[in-house]
Amino acid sequence: MDVLSWNLFHGRSLPGAKRSLFDEFAERLAGWRWDVALLQEVPPWWSAALAHRADAEQRAALTSRNAVLPLRRLLAERWPDLIKSNGGGCNAILSRAPIAAHRAVRLRVRPERRVAQLVRLADETCLVNYHASTRVALAEDELERLWQVALDFAGDAPLILGGDLNLRSPAPPAAVAGAVRVASRDVDHLFVRGALAASDAEVLDRNVQLSDRRTVELSDHPPLRVGLGPPVSA
Repeated sequence: MDVLSWNLFHGRSLPGAKRSLFDEFAERLAGWRWDVALLQEVPPWWSAALAHRADAEQRAALTSRNAVLPLRRLLAERWPDLIKSNGGGCNAILSRAPIAAHRAVRLRVRPERRVAQLVRLADETCLVNYHASTRVALAEDELERLWQVALDFAGDAPLILGGDLNLRSPAPPAAVAGAVRVASRDVDHLFVRGALAASDAEVLDRNVQLSDRRTVELSDHPPLRVGLGPPVSA
């Protein structure tokens, strides 16, 4: 199983493109090799459309700044680099394997709403997608609580937990037997329990050339991908 994690930066680029980049993000996601994609900072109206382009199922959970969303969407599509994160956001899980169940769990309300996604695939593999708070103490507290939520959800099934955790070197709790970090890049990380890393983690190229011949980087985070082997006992 190939697992991808990517913070979409609310659909923006570096430097800013001054227009919607949905097609560019969708083309990249559709063209890369992955079975499941854990996405953060996704414009809420993108999730279903991205999944359609990538021939995948999807589940999304709204995070923060989503009041009066139609107005936010109007502004974000016209001036994405001006409105930035105020265009609203969600976490999204895309899967090219059937999804059997989905839950969203709120871990924090203030200073900013933080929501975890939990998905169970048809083969019982469980996925957890999260974007943590930017303050280290809050992120550490959230990750500790998230592990317990994830373990309760997964039971003995294989578990993949990751996303933008806003921590440089997070580790699973000592009590979580068999959990290992299999991919890291800055604050983006992927952990597994009950699966084997089958390939080295990769940072994917997200450079694109726009119609005006400018080259930009999609998002301020590069996509992180790792291949996992067959499940093993937890």
